[in-house]
Amino acid sequence: MVERSDNLADTPPPRPIADHGAIGNLATMALVATDGTIDFLCWPDFDSPSIFAALLDPDKGGHFTLAPQMADARVVQTYLPDTNVLLTQWLSDDASVQITDLMAGPEEIGHGAACLLRRVEVTKGEVRMRLDCQPRFDYARLQPEVSIAQGQVVFDAPGAPSLRLCAAVDFTAVDRGASASFVMKVGESIDIVLDEEDDPPLDLAARNALVVDVIAHWRNWARRSIYKGRWREDVTRSALVLKLMTSRRHGSMVAAATFGLPEVLGGSRNWDYRSTWIRDASFTVYALMRLGYTEEAKAFTRWSAERPGHGPDDGQLRIMYALDGGEVQAEVDLDHLAGYAGSQPVRIGNDAATQLQLDIFGALLDAVYLSNKYGEAISHAGWLGVCHVVGFVCDNWRRPDAGIWEGREAPREHLHSQLMCWVAVDRAIRLASKRSLTAPFDQWIAARNDISNYIWATFWNKELGHFVRSKGSTDLDGAMLMMPLVRFIGSTDPQWLATLDAIGDQLGDDALVLRYDRDDGLEGEEGAFAACSFWYVECLARAGRLEQAHNNMEKLLAYGNHVGLYAEEFTSKAELLGNFPQAFTHLALISAATYLDSALDGRNNHPWQL
Repeated sequence: MVERSDNLADTPPPRPIADHGAIGNLATMALVATDGTIDFLCWPDFDSPSIFAALLDPDKGGHFTLAPQMADARVVQTYLPDTNVLLTQWLSDDASVQITDLMAGPEEIGHGAACLLRRVEVTKGEVRMRLDCQPRFDYARLQPEVSIAQGQVVFDAPGAPSLRLCAAVDFTAVDRGASASFVMKVGESIDIVLDEEDDPPLDLAARNALVVDVIAHWRNWARRSIYKGRWREDVTRSALVLKLMTSRRHGSMVAAATFGLPEVLGGSRNWDYRSTWIRDASFTVYALMRLGYTEEAKAFTRWSAERPGHGPDDGQLRIMYALDGGEVQAEVDLDHLAGYAGSQPVRIGNDAATQLQLDIFGALLDAVYLSNKYGEAISHAGWLGVCHVVGFVCDNWRRPDAGIWEGREAPREHLHSQLMCWVAVDRAIRLASKRSLTAPFDQWIAARNDISNYIWATFWNKELGHFVRSKGSTDLDGAMLMMPLVRFIGSTDPQWLATLDAIGDQLGDDALVLRYDRDDGLEGEEGAFAACSFWYVECLARAGRLEQAHNNMEKLLAYGNHVGLYAEEFTSKAELLGNFPQAFTHLALISAATYLDSALDGRNNHPWQL
């Protein structure tokens, strides 16, 4: 493997990506650092402008800090078991304090677009708490006007929702924000609530009921999982994170809750992931269905059924959509933000939305097929949409495209893209046969055979003795790990095993696996891709290399952060980089864990065979 070094930025971040937990309400998500600072939150939706973005600029981005003044304290951050409710504790010889952070929405509290509650409780001694809320609206391009009256602070800015901060403390207006300093003793508790001014304020009884209801809501959801294997805690956490990234209103899913977090420190790979990628969302549905969560699959299938026919070509899906199904905005550089660890530019929007990526069709139809097999039967209108998509695939599968990784290179014929076109046609044939649906079987079967034959003829390199990533190339790609996972090739086929060995040798560093090792038209060298690393585990398990798969799995689980969350990539030191938390990583973890656990137990009748 080529030796790689991290491209370090000039400005170390005050709070690394890994030092965060995530809370949310199925509309948006906040990141809570281990020092008690909320330094990332878009309001009121995932794709709304940020109100706190100190993670991307500690000076200008805006933050909500709440912490005790305890110089010698040990800080421990955990989730309440089987919930997305976060607990941060400060422990010392003389005093101890804990903050419970949660978010809720209309489903839980019956009013308002969003509610953030921070409950402070002193469990030992006496502490002085410091509160500093500095919202910066519209991606830190607007500073609010601040008004304070009777334990309430209202933050107003043109065109932005009026936010209200409520707590039984004395606030002071400071730097277009609000601060407070107050002493608490053992047994005392204070709630700080951030919501919108138009909503009725929550009294103590309502806040107590809210905490109980939110905890119960998440635990009821978590216990529906059918996974009882070795890594139950890790799998449950990943499922809870994936659920956090689901829109209650639309049924769509963001690829990550953040924008602008770098894949390379000091580099320009700083993308906005707050959209619904057809691929990522389809894989998310697959991962959740493996755990028994069929309602999410039904909601996404209904949402996705409305998408074909709205692309630039008749029948062509876009690779990504806004959460409501609309267009993703063009890229805009937020030049006023310094960037995480000085990594600029900070981007919102995503120009990759206009790319042709043929693999999305296979990802979507795999999810539709499995949703029908294990969940709700497809509607007539939904089936017509599938036929529309498959017709496009049959006519276009040989077109050069941008590929799965959205590089800014010239389009090429990619193995993974044509592999997933094969999946699209194959799953449509299977679905039509299973449900006795009307379909042009002769045309589809011929297309499936043509794609399969073309893949073998074009992408198998006899001289190298392994598959290659694109027509005419000699290099490898981590996306090729999908070949046995989608059952195009047997997981113990000698030609596949040769390819698996080549990926391990050329793209792997023990458990860490790169997406690729080539010039992709972008600045800087990226780190290991977390999803590919988990795909590699599953491929090893399917190949019968259980000891290596098991060892790699344990290492990757150790590389997650203190509460089991993952970003998109790892540095060479296995530190987290990229947007966070990343759906692609967590869904790959679930897939690897469920298959490997079954294989280690010697259960060959895996429930998720086609």
